[in-house]
Amino acid sequence: MAEFTLPRNSRIKPGKSFPAPAGARRTRKFRIYRWVPDTRENPRLDTYEVDLDACGPMVLDALIKIKNEVDATLTFRRSCREGVCGSCAMNIDGTNTLACTKYIAEVKGDVAVYPLPHMAVIKDLVPDLTQAYAQLAAIEPWLKSKSPPPTRERLQSQAERARLDGLWECILCFCCTTSCPSYWWNSERYLGPAVLLQAYRWIADTRDEETGERLDALEDPFRLYRCHTIMNCTNTCPKGLNPAKAIAETKKLMVARKG
Repeated sequence: MAEFTLPRNSRIKPGKSFPAPAGARRTRKFRIYRWVPDTRENPRLDTYEVDLDACGPMVLDALIKIKNEVDATLTFRRSCREGVCGSCAMNIDGTNTLACTKYIAEVKGDVAVYPLPHMAVIKDLVPDLTQAYAQLAAIEPWLKSKSPPPTRERLQSQAERARLDGLWECILCFCCTTSCPSYWWNSERYLGPAVLLQAYRWIADTRDEETGERLDALEDPFRLYRCHTIMNCTNTCPKGLNPAKAIAETKKLMVARKG
């Protein structure tokens, strides 16, 4: 019989428990992933019991309350609290989403909070997005034009502008990318749904004049075609976007230009 040894720090052990204040009547337990990679200790799940009557309605409200009032060592990213910046992306109740737009009431039972999956962890709920941002930079996500700049704005018709709807709203939270099995296994070469949606956003922009060059850069067995239309990306996007459709449209353009 084959025997497999799990890597060090792969087992999550029970952690500390922090009960709610005395007199709290409406409480909810939050089981939160804790890990400091610089130590040799395994990750753990700490349990925090939060008084919902003294807390805002969102999961991020509870995390901030825990950090401010219970355990200052808890580490996570957050900024706008309005679902715009993408900083507080994490795995909540088994789904990648934004903590600032996820209602506590939407979760039944204890609230499980983990960092985005299949990414290196810097600390606790903070994933290392260095590679994802490097891949974003590789597709050159800015307007490129060989024509002389106009004296005013670059004009578009309403129909041309409408082609960007469902693309420009992406906040680069990487919920979609980290939910994609193809990215889990090929993250060094496959760009992932978020970056490919950003790539198509500029391909679809009629003001951009480098469409051919952008498609050339994606013509690779892994960078684009490692997408197998699993649809996890579309199912988990907290902004309701459809990265799978953007990838499919890019593939269609690849076929069309080959005649």
